[in-house]
Amino acid sequence: MLTVSLHGIAISAARGLYAEEHKLENRFEVDADVVVATDEAEPLPFVDYTLIRRAVDDAFCQPYDTLEQFIQDIYKRLREYFPRSEKIRIAIRKLNPPMHGQTTYSQVVYEG
Repeated sequence: MLTVSLHGIAISAARGLYAEEHKLENRFEVDADVVVATDEAEPLPFVDYTLIRRAVDDAFCQPYDTLEQFIQDIYKRLREYFPRSEKIRIAIRKLNPPMHGQTTYSQVVYEG
């Protein structure tokens, strides 16, 4: 198996469930891993990580409110870019989510 990853993709966007989150930009961080099968008799497959970044950027252009919606969109895009992938793992963190008290981030992770 070969895993190609982009971690710590930084995104700023006015997205969230609450009205104030649509007025001020939030900071998000995304990790994405694409796992593809390998054959020892063949050269390792090429996974273009610029397509991983494109999937994240394109998803954050959508007017979604929840991290789950972003993950679903990113996952779908990555499946289209890499149809031979065995597994895709995506983690999205909202840094400093707007809530009472200090919270470093909220996170949603999907693996499929």
